[in-house]
Amino acid sequence: MSTRTKLWITSAVLYGLFFGWYTDLGGPLSNREIDEYVAERLAAGADPKTIAHLEEFFRDDSGRQFLMVNNIDYNENPGHVKGAAPNEDAQQLMGRYMEHMLPALLSRASHPVIMGSAIYNTIDVMGIENAEEWDNGALFRYRSKRTMMDIIRNPKFSGEHHFKHAALTKTIAYPIETSLYLGDLRLILGLVLLTLTLLIDNRLLSTKRVD
Repeated sequence: MSTRTKLWITSAVLYGLFFGWYTDLGGPLSNREIDEYVAERLAAGADPKTIAHLEEFFRDDSGRQFLMVNNIDYNENPGHVKGAAPNEDAQQLMGRYMEHMLPALLSRASHPVIMGSAIYNTIDVMGIENAEEWDNGALFRYRSKRTMMDIIRNPKFSGEHHFKHAALTKTIAYPIETSLYLGDLRLILGLVLLTLTLLIDNRLLSTKRVD
């Protein structure tokens, strides 16, 4: 096997491994998976309305990735929160929540896409009260609804979630399934690997011709 052939095979294998990890290949959630989740959460004493809301979300599943859109307004005076040090501000409380959430996301091929601070009040508001002021906005990529279910059914998620509630005055979070997503890491990595492989292959070919 030639060096050039090994190069292309190595690149293809690397991309295939990443693609397999980054993509949920299990298809849409099954009724059995959803029924098990609902029964488990109800047995744990979770709010039935919240569970019913999530159940509807999970049953309408395409199996694809989705982005969670988050608008965040921090609580300027969260007060003392159980499990936190005295006088911790909203950002510190949110940091405690993310100490659990971020590793849980990253280990499941889910991650922040965009995070930033608001630089002005809302430019356009229609049909929403108390929506003029926000502190931060963020997009988080989830590999699939199955991945999200796996994260929120972890008991540690419930244990840390009160930090998020205490840190916020208001928030809006809703999922979108992308029809155009140029920041998809599968696309970016594929282009980077292809470019590097072509450059190295061209170098090998040039060296062979000189020899």
